[in-house]
Amino acid sequence: MSDLTRRTFITGLAAASATQAAAQAPAANQAKFTYDDVVKRARDLAAAPFDASVPALPDALARLDWDTWRQIRFRGDRAMLGNSGGPYRLQMFHLGHLFKRPVTINTMRDGIATPIPYSANLFDYGPTKFDKPLPVNLGFAGFRIHYPLNRPGQSDELVSFVGSSYFRFLGRNQQYGLSARALSVNTGLLNNQEEFPFYREFWFDTPGANADHITIFALLDSESLAGAYKFDFYPAQNSFVDISATVFVRSTQQGVGLAPLTSMYFMGENDRHYNDRNKYDDFRPEMHDSDGLAYQNGNGEWTWRPLRNPFIQKVAHFDTTDIRGFGLVQRDRNYDHYQDIELAYESRPTYWIEPKGKWGEGRLELIELATRDETADNVILAWRPKDPVTAEKPLTFDYRVTSLLEGPKPVPGGHVLNTFEAPPIALGSAERLQSGTRRFLVEFVGGDIGYYVNDPAGVEVVATASNGKIYRSFITPSPKINGLRVHIDVQIVPTQSTDLRLFLRAGGRRLTETWAYTWNDEHPENFPEPPKP
Repeated sequence: MSDLTRRTFITGLAAASATQAAAQAPAANQAKFTYDDVVKRARDLAAAPFDASVPALPDALARLDWDTWRQIRFRGDRAMLGNSGGPYRLQMFHLGHLFKRPVTINTMRDGIATPIPYSANLFDYGPTKFDKPLPVNLGFAGFRIHYPLNRPGQSDELVSFVGSSYFRFLGRNQQYGLSARALSVNTGLLNNQEEFPFYREFWFDTPGANADHITIFALLDSESLAGAYKFDFYPAQNSFVDISATVFVRSTQQGVGLAPLTSMYFMGENDRHYNDRNKYDDFRPEMHDSDGLAYQNGNGEWTWRPLRNPFIQKVAHFDTTDIRGFGLVQRDRNYDHYQDIELAYESRPTYWIEPKGKWGEGRLELIELATRDETADNVILAWRPKDPVTAEKPLTFDYRVTSLLEGPKPVPGGHVLNTFEAPPIALGSAERLQSGTRRFLVEFVGGDIGYYVNDPAGVEVVATASNGKIYRSFITPSPKINGLRVHIDVQIVPTQSTDLRLFLRAGGRRLTETWAYTWNDEHPENFPEPPKP
């Protein structure tokens, strides 16, 4: 059984309060339970005042620390969903430590839903001992699903749901890294107004012997909204989940984020000059679960935005209409760049999101938080619709999330391999470098880029800055990577910021995706140190 990682620890911190009593076993003649029933429950829930209560845990569970809580394991011989001969196995997480909210978990057979009762004998408590028996109605913190993902006959963890509305899933030969969420509300605010929607109840459709996927219904709740979700998980080399959602708000909401992702970026090649700030003293050259935001807008343009660990929180917006796809990507798959045998950052998946249908006008919102080590998730991405969500009209949307080691689907033309920053170099003794200047080095590979390596004279650098100016740009061939290194020197007023965009073309034909970046001319002495972990 795979160990839980810091992801469940971090998401547990976000858990809000409330609970729902377990449903009673249905009568034999009850109508089949469907996704429409979950939608009705979400509508009724949103029409009622938000219930912020949560039952108190027994002291023995509430006092558990992270390590002792992790030692409570669901017994593999008690795993569920196997009676029909299918390959999926359901295991639950125990309440305790930071995971204080019980969630109702039901199985369905032939459309009849039956709640799973809590029983202490479902778990192996390891060295943990309790003076008194645990309550028989305790409930569960969440669940995970096992499946023979990597080799026949051996079950591996495929999906995990625990803490607020977070979930993670894997493709073949992948290791957990970033997390997905059902919904985000008011992320990026500095006044602690962010909400963390949470699941109240789940329903599992028992898969048959030849099922190629597993279906899960979920009921979501938070202070400002309630929602119904349907998840269809398909295990594969690149596993994917098809998601349908209907969300009802209790009052008009402007800050709802669709298909949010949460990841970690601590250190990479483009911000090694931050070493002094981070007091970086480690044998590992890079540490990140994702190293960039990629997206394809409605007109087909592909954009790559490298991630960074800023001095203070930064929020970036990318406006677009009918976005075709977006995600937090781990492009760097070179083990030598990480040198971490246990954490295997090179095997962390990319989550790529493809809306079904048109999502209209809106923007991608990227939030980057300052962190001093790799244990904190400090990157948040979500799609924000332009129009607010109102109580008069529910928000309905569908999308697919794919877990990838390579990809997303091939970007036409060249793509960004690396981003570096450095001080500009003066050309001759007569040139005097001004404060507020920076050099960016962007390496492009793939597509037709290799054709121009021996003679890049016909390649044009198309670079823009929203503020300040780009006062120099040039190209250096890089035969070692069969690519081109583009240098741009940028100048802005100190303490101001600029949004940079860059791509290459030749003969009027675009050769590459667009590189996007925000530069803030930051200096460590001007900012407070990030909070200690």
